[in-house]
Amino acid sequence: MVKLRLKRCGRKQRAIYRIVAIDVRSRREGRDLRKVGFYDPIKNQTYLNVPNIIYFLEKGAQPTGTVHDISKKAGVFQELRINQTKSKSIND
Repeated sequence: MVKLRLKRCGRKQRAIYRIVAIDVRSRREGRDLRKVGFYDPIKNQTYLNVPNIIYFLEKGAQPTGTVHDISKKAGVFQELRINQTKSKSIND
């Protein structure tokens, strides 16, 4: 199973996190499938590659709590619902 979770980068006391799609069995610093964004809690900056996040969510990836909150603030789940309703109306 794939999860969207944070991967710690940066130096000591200055953490920056990459948001990555990664296999559940991998450790936090393990090899990721794809980088889908980053989060800087000190400067409160976020960059999300929304199409990649939506792709992984449609394939069944589960975001962790923190990634879910970050994505929710950015409106990723609203775009996911819009994409799902478009695909349902095309199939009907």
